[in-house]
Amino acid sequence: MSEFRYIIRFQGKDLDGRKKVIQALSQLKGVGLNLATYLVSTLKIDADLRMGALSTDQTSEIEQSLKDLSKLGFPSWLFNRSKDLATGTGIHLIASDLAFSIKSDIDRERNLSSWRGVRHTYGLKVRGQRTRCTGRKGRSVGVKKTTLREQAKAKETAAKES
Repeated sequence: MSEFRYIIRFQGKDLDGRKKVIQALSQLKGVGLNLATYLVSTLKIDADLRMGALSTDQTSEIEQSLKDLSKLGFPSWLFNRSKDLATGTGIHLIASDLAFSIKSDIDRERNLSSWRGVRHTYGLKVRGQRTRCTGRKGRSVGVKKTTLREQAKAKETAAKES
């Protein structure tokens, strides 16, 4: 039995060793609960173990399998990029690779000046949601009462002067 590790480094992110394996893996960007459960059951790792209690061989096996899920025979619906533009096949990206691909996809849409790219450029909703009352991102919602009071006072003083 190896020593308990409180922090495990996976794909450039520190995972909490005190959490159970499935919950700890789901902290990675691109790995959800379903994928983590499927991965742990495929690799025959006890799901009740804590992440810090796994041996270095087990953690390296998990890391290698996360890099290429197609080797394990996972179904294509489990991948987060079902048809990648570069390869045309289904791949699964995690952590910084996923963030980079999303950013490059948005930049490609902007360069094409497509509708989605324009919406991304202006910081508006992209997928057809309503924008009348939501999605203002820090802008004022509604009318400020102080502005209305100032306008009313300006009208009163203008009426008194004339």
